[in-house]
Amino acid sequence: MEKKKLLIKNAKAIVSCDEKNHVYLNSDMLIEGEKILEIGHNIVCEDAEVLDASDKFVYPGLVNTHHHFFQTFVRNLITIDYPNMHVVEWLDKIYQIFQKIDSDVIYYSSLTAMADLVKHGCTTAFDHQYCFTVHTKKEPVDRQMEAAAQIGIRYHAGRGTNTLPRSEGSTMPDDMLETTEEFIADTRRLIDKYHCTDPFSMRQIVIAPCQPVNCYKDTFIESVKLAKETGARLHTHLGEGENEIMMNRWGIRTVDWLKEVGFLGENTWFAHCWELTDEEYRILGAHGAGISHCPSPAILGGFPILPMKSLNDYGVTLSIGCDGSATNDGSNLLDSIRTAYLMQCYNSKARGGGISAYEILKQATVGGAKTLGRSDIGSLEPGKAADLFMLDTGTLEMAGALHDPCNIIGRVGLTGNVDLTMINGKIVYQNGKLVNVDERRLAAEGEAVCERVLRNTCDAFHNLF
Repeated sequence: MEKKKLLIKNAKAIVSCDEKNHVYLNSDMLIEGEKILEIGHNIVCEDAEVLDASDKFVYPGLVNTHHHFFQTFVRNLITIDYPNMHVVEWLDKIYQIFQKIDSDVIYYSSLTAMADLVKHGCTTAFDHQYCFTVHTKKEPVDRQMEAAAQIGIRYHAGRGTNTLPRSEGSTMPDDMLETTEEFIADTRRLIDKYHCTDPFSMRQIVIAPCQPVNCYKDTFIESVKLAKETGARLHTHLGEGENEIMMNRWGIRTVDWLKEVGFLGENTWFAHCWELTDEEYRILGAHGAGISHCPSPAILGGFPILPMKSLNDYGVTLSIGCDGSATNDGSNLLDSIRTAYLMQCYNSKARGGGISAYEILKQATVGGAKTLGRSDIGSLEPGKAADLFMLDTGTLEMAGALHDPCNIIGRVGLTGNVDLTMINGKIVYQNGKLVNVDERRLAAEGEAVCERVLRNTCDAFHNLF
């Protein structure tokens, strides 16, 4: 069957984010099916549909490498105020809400987060789903896959878990616990059902126990075994205030503990990592591991700023994540790029060297692709997936800032909705509308679920006024 061709014409700039950092001015892009065929001037293809991109800057689709979609319905909840609590204290309170979540909350909160991501240029999303309760049963990732297919987003699902009970030092309610055996069995089921490593694959599974302080050691050991058997990647939280607990429990810091159990390698990346020492960053780089930098929760929590320049020198793969909406209140990766850039500007005064806004953009594109083990996404090049977004530069507020399309997102703070988002050659968002779904119907249904499951049953929602 012949694949549909699409010719993007007259783009003001195409920022490729390739190895040579090519920027194509006043250029065209020819797409066939899900992949890019050609980028250049005056491309002619008689049988292609033409998409006029006059006044548009075109970028590779953004790749989000850390999130918790299930938290979307606790955004803007001032009764559990993250900035005014220590991480462990906040977790202890927020989990009292999370244990109420059911399968419908998973589905609609995932739709909400995915819509937000797509509207802000994200084409590939990783989510760390560890909310498996007596109410959700084993359905969360299946419901998320259902949501992703509706929106049309490329989705990597992190199958997480928590296995250590509160009686043994975790922050987890009993209603959110699984055994290691349950976790491994269901992760294997999900890998068999969804994990596809073909070029342009739209769905994969990541083995992602939530965090060392809330799991038995065998949970991580068995995760490593399953990763070796299946080729799936590994992910967890690291360096997020847990080192004192790990020292008291095991007599070593978390990086050494992860190294000891084998949960550290080129197939592994970690969220946050603001608590690590310089030597621990070197260890991550030496093992080829990655860090998903989540700037918004770092600022809200008042945490140290990652030394990105040093991390680059150490060989750490850097990517960008929104993190869960309970510590961010949004799923806007453009905003994360802007925030990360400003953080590095502030940090550079103390560390003698900064990171450009374009380098942050590349972390959110090619860095994210490398983190997820993808060579078919992350940059705009012939043979790669037609994952992209466009910004309209013809509006008055953009006048006088168009001389540098590489740095403009972070420098100027272009964090609003994009003009168009395309995934695998298919437009999923254009002219202010999600193409594949009835957005207002889903929004009303989601609000009704939030009201029924959370607002009517959780004290934190009753104490707002």
